[in-house]
Amino acid sequence: MGIKLDMVGVVVQDMKKALDFYRVLGLDIPESADAEQHVEVHQNGIRLGFDTQEIAKGVYGSWDAPSGHRIELAFLCDSRESLNELYAKIVQSGYVGHREPWDAFWGQRYAIVQDPDGNLISLFA
Repeated sequence: MGIKLDMVGVVVQDMKKALDFYRVLGLDIPESADAEQHVEVHQNGIRLGFDTQEIAKGVYGSWDAPSGHRIELAFLCDSRESLNELYAKIVQSGYVGHREPWDAFWGQRYAIVQDPDGNLISLFA
């Protein structure tokens, strides 16, 4: 029996605020999804799911706000220049830049931003 990673889920406080961030990041999400309790974005065979805290509470039986960095979402950019441009666009749109672009010792161009729920989102090229 094999397994395949199919979906990564993100629990959000405010669906519209979260989806607005991920739209700036570059995901194609219709604005009609802003009022939904569960939203899925399909990208290259993987689903990125967004659930409100109310949905999470129903699924898990309770909901306690997490603390600390637990999982990384990392998005591959087309080039070093596109990473720099995307980072600038995100910060200029009012979101938190956690670490400005830098050349990592392992050879990648890297940057980290923060989504509206405090999740650290990595960008790399």
